[in-house]
Formats: sequence, structure tokens, C-alpha cells
Amino acid sequence: MKQIVRWMVVVLWLVSGYGFAATGDEALLEQATELNKEATSYYKQGKYPQALKTFQSSLAIFEKVLGKQHPDTANSYNNIGFIYNAMGYYPKALEFYQKALTIKEKILGKQHSDTATSYNNMGETYCVMGDYPKALELHQKALTIREKVLGKQHPSTATSYNNMGGMYDAMGDYHKALEFKQKALTIKEKVLGKQHPDTAISYNNIGATYDAMGDYHKALEFYQKALAIVEKVLGKQHPNTATSYNNIGLTYQSMGDYPKALTFYQKASVVFEKVLGKQHPDTVSTYNNISTTLDKLKNSKIK
Repeated sequence: MKQIVRWMVVVLWLVSGYGFAATGDEALLEQATELNKEATSYYKQGKYPQALKTFQSSLAIFEKVLGKQHPDTANSYNNIGFIYNAMGYYPKALEFYQKALTIKEKILGKQHSDTATSYNNMGETYCVMGDYPKALELHQKALTIREKVLGKQHPSTATSYNNMGGMYDAMGDYHKALEFKQKALTIKEKVLGKQHPDTAISYNNIGATYDAMGDYHKALEFYQKALAIVEKVLGKQHPNTATSYNNIGLTYQSMGDYPKALTFYQKASVVFEKVLGKQHPDTVSTYNNISTTLDKLKNSKIK
């Protein structure tokens, strides 16, 4: 299981230029904004069910006050889709991403950076579902818009470079994948700094490509960089931290160091169980990794 970047647009602002007659509407929008902040906090802590419930409360307010065709309502649809995606409910995620995209294309236009975010997020979900042609099409749309509107040194453009790299990974073109992922890392280190969670994701994803290429020592180097950041910034109980544990375990397994692999898989499973639940795809994947490693340990002792 490899960490995939999913870019999240969180509404943390009030609408300007839409005068509201009733102060009650303004109060409700302020409440929705606070709910978004609360939901974002839950997400960063890995508390996805609480984040989903809070984003849904925010959405109810935006639909009531602004209507279902407003850009901020679209952002709420996007955020709910993002959480469904993180929880492994991919068809549900696509349902809400599509709602957001339909509004953004109509209101903001197809060349807006927020529209690019919808293309990006849908592309990520299609990638996880294994529909690589559809995912590549959407990521290319997002990248083209971001390079044009935001420039080639923007963090969102870096996200598109990274996700394009992930698509080339899926198609087995690892050299092309590294090319795009390195572009993303260069921007993130420059703009966000080397201790930012998004930079950690780039380290992790480059490690995944080296792992797929069989360069395990190089993979461990990048995985360890990612782990050091997420443990410090996100904490040891966050899904991204568990992903780092899992990926390091995968590399040790490939190197034949089954005791170390088992140690990291077990760390990952404890976090995934607690945060995502026992039925989440990432949790199940880690269970499978533990089972495989135990079998290999048993067989190595028999020999």
C-alpha cells in the first residue's frame, strides 16, 4: 500500500460580494466556517468519522443559506468527498466530487484553479479504483490548468506533478514517475520547507518508486525522511504515519529482513485499527502483510 496524495480544499472563508439582508444568514455562515475549521482539525488528527459528520453539518448550512449552486457549497461537497475517499468509500467520494465539479465548471469555468482541484481529486479516486486511463485524463486536466493559472512553482502544481508521477508508477514507467515526483519535491522543499507534511508525502512517494524499481536502500532513505516528519508534525497516531510504518515494513520484507518488517507492520496495524477501523482497505492490507511475513518467518526457520 503506497501513500497517495489527495489534495483537500477546505472552506475557511466567508463569501464576499453577496450582500445578505439578514444578519442571521451571516451568523450561520460564520458557524459553517467554524465547523469547517473543526472538521479540518479532526481530519488532521485522523478522526475521519468526526470530520465527516462536522463537514456534513457545515454543508447543511451552506445549502440553506447560499443554495446548492454556490462555489462554497461546491467546496463543502468536495470536502465530504475527500473524507469518504480517506475512509475508503470510493463510489461515495466520486458522487460528492462530481457534485462539486458540476458546480465549479458552471459557475467558475473549466480553467479555474478550484475546478482543477476537482479534476485532481476525482483523478486520485479513479487511480485507487484502478481506472488508470480515466485517472490520467483528469490529472492531466488539473496539471494543465494549474501550470497556466498558478504557475509551475505553486504547491498545487507540485501536487499535480506528484499525482502524474503516481499514474506513471501504476503504469510501470518508473523513470517517468521519478521525473514528475522530483519536480514536485523540488517545489515543496522550496515553497513549503523540508519539515512540511506535504513534503513528507513527496519523500514517501519517491521512496515508493525506488521500492518498485528494486532499489531498497534508496527507498528506505526516503521512507525514513517521510516518517521523521509525520511523526513530528502529525503525531504517531495519524494514518499518514501508519502508512510510513507500513511502507518501511514492505521494504524490509523485500530485503528479506522479516523481523524488522513485522515490527513496522504491527506498528501500522495498531494505528490503522484505531483510526480507520478494522474494515478499512489500508488496515486489511496491513493484516495481509503481517500474515505474509509470519509465513515467511516460519518457512525461514524450517529451512
